Amino acid sequence: MTKLTFLGTAGGRFATVFQKRATGGIYVTDKGIMLHLDPGPGALVRMHELGLDPTKTDALLISHCHPDHYTDAEVLIEGMTRGGIDNKGVLIGSESVISGFDNIGPAVSKYHLGLLAETHKVAPGDRIRLGEWYEAEATPTQHSDPTTVGFKLHMSEGTISYVSDTAYFEGLAEAHKGSRLMVICMTRPLNARIPYHLCTEDVVELVKIAKPKLAVITHMGMKILKGDPSFEANWIAEETGIPTIAARDYMSIYLGDKIEIKRMLPVRNP
Repeated sequence: MTKLTFLGTAGGRFATVFQKRATGGIYVTDKGIMLHLDPGPGALVRMHELGLDPTKTDALLISHCHPDHYTDAEVLIEGMTRGGIDNKGVLIGSESVISGFDNIGPAVSKYHLGLLAETHKVAPGDRIRLGEWYEAEATPTQHSDPTTVGFKLHMSEGTISYVSDTAYFEGLAEAHKGSRLMVICMTRPLNARIPYHLCTEDVVELVKIAKPKLAVITHMGMKILKGDPSFEANWIAEETGIPTIAARDYMSIYLGDKIEIKRMLPVRNP
């Protein structure tokens, strides 16, 4: 069974600064592997709240070098490698994350890169083997960090698409076809488009073409969170005919014969 746990569902500058919701990214587990997608501010705290052990993480996947996607990466690398005692763990990231690009990044110091067993700087189309059975594929975007990538995770119970920050463009949906589950960073609601980000209308076009079994919106900005995220998700579902939900902090999705959704409760205070 494949499991996704949302360690945060907010995104964008002000939702992050004011922690309207958490911003810890997404934790993905499957048989024999544990992955952390875009570990933004508070990722480590949220892991401890849910009883997740950072030393058990096998790989970090970071889509780009904006703070709401990467700021806890170095401390999580310290955990993965037990402070550098164990040379293990994998980092997969965009060019800006690994080496910096123009005036952006890098997100991770050379010291921390050196603690890891593997580091992969990826561009759209690159495919990286994870463990014995799994694969991460980088997908295209159009974002203010021009090296940004999304990811398709080929897991035991089907393919999971992670559509990171991006504008909608021709070819985006095609890159995510074949996914059973699509997790979409959608920072803006209806009639509120801004450059380099997806709004509700964009996600309708994306989902119509990609046709996942389930679409999930996350990484929501202040305008969505001050309103009703479920309204946006329901509008997408009505327009596309594809079941769509708005993620909640600590929500888990289980992929097996069926797709099941549960809300986790913190097991302890940070």
